[in-house]
Amino acid sequence: MIYSGLTLVSRVMGFARDLAITYRMGASATFAADAFNTAFAFPNLFRRIFAEGAFAAAFVPAYARSLERDGEEVADILAADAMATLAAATLALTVFAELTMPWLMFLIAPGFAANPAKFKLAIFLTQITMPYLPCMAIYAHLSGVLNARNRFVLSGAAPILLNLWTLVTVLPATTPVAAAKAASIGVILAGVSQAGLLWWGVNRSGARVDWRWPRLTPEIRKLIALAVPGAIAASVSQINVFVSGVLVSPINGARSWLSVCDRLYQLPQGLVGVAIGVALLPRLSRAVQAEDHPGARSAMDEAITFAMALTLPAAAALFAIPFFLIDGLFTRGAFHVSDAHQVALALRQYGWGVPAFVLSQIVTRAFFARQDTRTPMRYAIVSVVVNIAAGVTLFHFIGVQGIAAATSLASWVNVLMMAWTLHQRGDYSPTGRAWSKLARILAASVALGLLLGAVSHERPLVEAVIGHLPIAGRHAKEIAILAVLVLAGAAYPFLLFASGGLTLAEMRAATRRRG
Repeated sequence: MIYSGLTLVSRVMGFARDLAITYRMGASATFAADAFNTAFAFPNLFRRIFAEGAFAAAFVPAYARSLERDGEEVADILAADAMATLAAATLALTVFAELTMPWLMFLIAPGFAANPAKFKLAIFLTQITMPYLPCMAIYAHLSGVLNARNRFVLSGAAPILLNLWTLVTVLPATTPVAAAKAASIGVILAGVSQAGLLWWGVNRSGARVDWRWPRLTPEIRKLIALAVPGAIAASVSQINVFVSGVLVSPINGARSWLSVCDRLYQLPQGLVGVAIGVALLPRLSRAVQAEDHPGARSAMDEAITFAMALTLPAAAALFAIPFFLIDGLFTRGAFHVSDAHQVALALRQYGWGVPAFVLSQIVTRAFFARQDTRTPMRYAIVSVVVNIAAGVTLFHFIGVQGIAAATSLASWVNVLMMAWTLHQRGDYSPTGRAWSKLARILAASVALGLLLGAVSHERPLVEAVIGHLPIAGRHAKEIAILAVLVLAGAAYPFLLFASGGLTLAEMRAATRRRG
């Protein structure tokens, strides 16, 4: 609950950041937005793979076990060696990328080459943002230290700094290109601030994670062996998003359309999937270590049920009212109605993939807690192949929305393969009670989607009524979508509790702090 609450604050601030970016840079009307989104996506991809993914897969379970088995001093030595190794690897990758970016850009965004000014700006901005990677490696590592100690406040709050720095740098800019350059500088300032905040927090927690030269100790070799496949497995959705960006790069504005989609469809993934996954992994690791099979199964049932209770209504909204959402939230300044239509088409295709994006964050933890990172890695590779094949095919027939549909399809393939393997091994299958809960949650979410679809159909009437209110002024569409979302937020708990999908007692149990 702590992590989710702070992530919600971060995502609201991120929405404000995106409003500022789309207002200043637009989408299809200029090339600055595409260049910036590419510059931010590249280091962000490697952050997911080498930092967050690797340590979710390997470091947190290893550190948690070392704390229980060996004590704090030995565990903190492991943490210090791991941080040194990760920092060295990401610094080397950053230097390599900085020197080779003029050639790398042909791989990252080959479609930009048709516009020399856009291509040159993308190279320049990516060279500015690449140092964000080692900063985030340190931040992610120190987050793992705190999370293993059941401390979640700072790791949940640190992303807010990225949004604040971006707003501070972008808002004073007067042209799209100036805004793109300013936003890139804001990314670096945020990375340094986030790493510094987590360093302070770890020291306050009582942990002693000192700076040192990298050492390939037996423990670090074991971590690397687990982290490489685990990083790929945990980052499959981000890899698929990155592949999607490469495929759409020839279309002006397409990168920005998909970036706007990211803010909405990845909200449940960060707010629910990552948050529950972060809280689940130490608990599941302890249950597996103690051979507490009923406890491990109960933890998974609880995590999946609670996650779907929060995710399926979001998926229903994205599928039912995509244009209503995008037009009401983003259409202004340099972001035009034509951009909103393109984003809405893609967002609907992402909508049915949202449950899979969230489930993948949870199901992978069942493997990671058993120190099996290779199986999820193999399935992640299959998922990427499916994404590329389906993306190329669907892009040919239905355009940018086909890329979104391919990403959703690939994510479902990944989740189903992992779930089937857990079932075959006898490691985890949902109980009959969990299946009943999931069916009831699905029914409540479908009812919500039908309600939202009906309201969207009557959107002109809704906006006309709101337009007559004294407070509306020229903002009827913005007030209309906010009002609809507030009403939907009030209606869904009633539908959920009425269907029996979740009870208040179960919600309290899921959000209770454990020692």
